[in-house]
Amino acid sequence: MFEASGYGCPSIHDQNRKLIFENEEAGVRYFWVKPSDVAIYVEHGAADIGVAGKDILLEYEPDLYELLDLAVGKCRMAVAGPSVFRDDPGKTLRVATKFPNIARHYYAKQSRAIDIIKLNGSIELAPLLGLSDVIVDIVETGTTLKENGLEPLETIVPISARLIANKVSFKFKNTEIKALCQSLSEYCQEVKRQHDKDSTLRRNAE
Repeated sequence: MFEASGYGCPSIHDQNRKLIFENEEAGVRYFWVKPSDVAIYVEHGAADIGVAGKDILLEYEPDLYELLDLAVGKCRMAVAGPSVFRDDPGKTLRVATKFPNIARHYYAKQSRAIDIIKLNGSIELAPLLGLSDVIVDIVETGTTLKENGLEPLETIVPISARLIANKVSFKFKNTEIKALCQSLSEYCQEVKRQHDKDSTLRRNAE
C-alpha cells in the first residue's frame, strides 16, 4: 500500500533479520515492531506515522491521531462463551481477556458487574476450565472458538488496521501526511471496487 503511494523501500523485501529499512530517495524509513508497540512509537515521536489495529488503539488509548481505516486485517472484538451459557445479571460476570480496558468499557456501558481475569494466551481455556464465564477476544473466522466448544455471543466492535500519526508530526508535516493519507484512501477505494467487481463476476458465473 505504501509502495503504491510512492513510499516504496526495496530493501524491505530482503530476506534478513533487520528491523530498520531506509530509502533515502523517497525520504522514508520503515521499522518493524510488535503490533502492541506501534502506537507507543508513534505517540512518543519515534515514528511520524504507523499502522496499528483498532484493538490496540481501543485498549491502550494512546494520545495520537487516527487518520484512516485501511480496511485490512478485518475481524471483530467479541464476547464468546459456551453455547449453553446464559448470563445471570444477579451474579458478577467473570470475564477472561487480553483486553481488560475494552472489556471494562463495554460492560460499564451496560452497568454490568464484572470480574476481569487478565490472561496473555489461550484464553479459550478459561471458560472450559471454569476460570471464567466468558471471554473477550478478537474473532476472525470463529474456527478456534468452535473447535474449543465456544461460540461468539456478542460483537463489541469491528477491528481493522488503521493509519495513525504523531500529533506533533501531523502539525509540522501536515502537507506530506495528508497527501499520503489521500493516496492510501484512493488505493483502498480502488481495491474495494476491484473486490466488488470480482464478487459480482463470481456471482454471475454461479
